[in-house]
Amino acid sequence: MTATAFAALHRAGEPLLLPCAWDHASAFALAGQGFRAVGTTSLGVAAAAGLPDGASATRDETLRLALVLGSAPFPLSVDAEDGFSDDPDEVGEFARQLAAVGAVGINLEDGLGPVGRHAAKIAAVRSAAPGLFVNARTDTYWSGDGDVKETLRRLEAYREAGADGVFVPGLTDPARIGSLAARFDVPLNVLYTPAGPGLAHLADLGVRRVSLGSLLYRRALGAALRAAADVRAGRDPGGPTPTYDEVRAPG
Repeated sequence: MTATAFAALHRAGEPLLLPCAWDHASAFALAGQGFRAVGTTSLGVAAAAGLPDGASATRDETLRLALVLGSAPFPLSVDAEDGFSDDPDEVGEFARQLAAVGAVGINLEDGLGPVGRHAAKIAAVRSAAPGLFVNARTDTYWSGDGDVKETLRRLEAYREAGADGVFVPGLTDPARIGSLAARFDVPLNVLYTPAGPGLAHLADLGVRRVSLGSLLYRRALGAALRAAADVRAGRDPGGPTPTYDEVRAPG
């Protein structure tokens, strides 16, 4: 699938629900459930490798996963943290490598760093990998104080630099979500949270992409811990369990 076709999945009234995988098995299992595209979760990739998330430590692991999944029969968008470098040219080169192995999208977070630097990274990706859908994330709500003016300042700079979509994780207030969705001519992406609006409400607010982030990875760990505790306590573990052959089957 091309980035143009991937962009078309970001529909008004029917947002792209993007589940995020951390390995081959999770990606193919999710695609097998009919999701229109699959993303990756930087936390899942980092934790599975015993590395810290958000510390630019998983460049190789992220590229390796993209290499495994990029030729799969579903569109892949890669969470690349901040691009794994402060150098825009290095970020552009990483994006070029992602596109070369078949990824159609990249998610870049600003970590509340300098606006100009993040805008330069986006512009570098646009130049090095013009076919990638660039989802520009600001962390004003995720790790900041949720200042509205600062959020707008950052997103407007990223849009001007060439972002194809804007992402504000941590934003849950319906009025502010609706205002941002109406303000930009590119899709607004929010992070699903059980404490925030549901998918149908987000669609009504104008959101065109809803990411699940690390939720599935954390839920999978939670299910594994509960199953182990159940067996130790003499109980049969509940919940669905894919068979050995289902997991073993190649994608």
